[in-house]
Amino acid sequence: MRHIKTIDDITKDGKVEFGDGYDFVENTEEADAILMRSTDLHGYELPPSIRAIARCGAGVNNIPIDEYAKRGVVVFNSPGANSNAVKELVIAMLILSSRGVVQSMKWVRAHADDPNILVDAEKAKKAFVGRELKGKRIGVVGLGNVGSKVANACVDLGMQVYGYDPFISVEHAWVLSRDVQRVGTLEDLCRGCDYLTVHVPSKADTIGMIDADVLGLLNPGAVLINYARETIVDEDAVDAALQGGRLSWFATDFATPKTVAMPNTFITTHSGAGTGEAEANCADMAISELKDYLENGNIANSVNYPACSMGKARAASRVACLHANVPNMIGQITAILAKDNANVQRMVNESAGENAYTMFDTDEHLENSTIDALKAIPAVYRVRVIK
Repeated sequence: MRHIKTIDDITKDGKVEFGDGYDFVENTEEADAILMRSTDLHGYELPPSIRAIARCGAGVNNIPIDEYAKRGVVVFNSPGANSNAVKELVIAMLILSSRGVVQSMKWVRAHADDPNILVDAEKAKKAFVGRELKGKRIGVVGLGNVGSKVANACVDLGMQVYGYDPFISVEHAWVLSRDVQRVGTLEDLCRGCDYLTVHVPSKADTIGMIDADVLGLLNPGAVLINYARETIVDEDAVDAALQGGRLSWFATDFATPKTVAMPNTFITTHSGAGTGEAEANCADMAISELKDYLENGNIANSVNYPACSMGKARAASRVACLHANVPNMIGQITAILAKDNANVQRMVNESAGENAYTMFDTDEHLENSTIDALKAIPAVYRVRVIK
């Protein structure tokens, strides 16, 4: 029996199912893995029993992934599971920022007691004349799970769509519409845009990337949409652009003290992925990742260890070593196995940055002394006997 600790409300209805062989525990010290969503784990007392953490969502800023890697804890996320929900809300922001929908509804509510409201509303509508999206130019920064869907949807709306992503994956390139025109620089993307939407993670090279210089390339009265991370935009630059008319609207999912004081903003409560379907999709992906790792040692969608798979564990024994990405690690592991006369059926080694993962199947169960010797190798963080 494997034990799971859940943190946060994973789904709207509270239902989380792992299937046979799993149960849920209240005490983290009794758990093998954690399933969570948005709780900040920096400073969280993580017991040695925890082998893996899966976040129901894409962002992992709330998890100390580097620290956990050094403790041999694999951190998973669920990229793309909520991408359709985010895409739909971005499209909604495009429409809201173009047609005066919110403003006209506020007018109606403010004149609810007017007995001639039908006639007066007809007269008032001139104040809320907007513009159509068709034919307008939009720049999409980041063509990953969300950005590619947003770009394709904008093509379907008849917009001129330009995309910028120097690190686009083959997978996302395949699904991108041929009508999305890719450009080589952020500056070329933004020049002459009526709309700009960002869909990149928060990293050293993306923090503050939407700054005054970038905003100055947009058409006057452009719309900026940020449903990625709050740190992607320079808030002072956005405020100045709104005040000066370079931006007509700023739509964001991040209610910071700065954004709530800005004029002409649509700000939601970090609701981009806030649908029942998205929550269920994220939970399903996270659960599947945890189960495959706990049962077979396979890693998919980890943010601190490389992807690695040897399929279902069918040999007599399967062992995984989580270690630093340093020279001669394979040699040290195989030397220890040779001393035990262990016959290795197959072995795989993958690395990602500073961390690496080695997994192997053997014909017989290894002696405890052999496992202890593997654990004693310098720079080995953890050894798991999976089977």
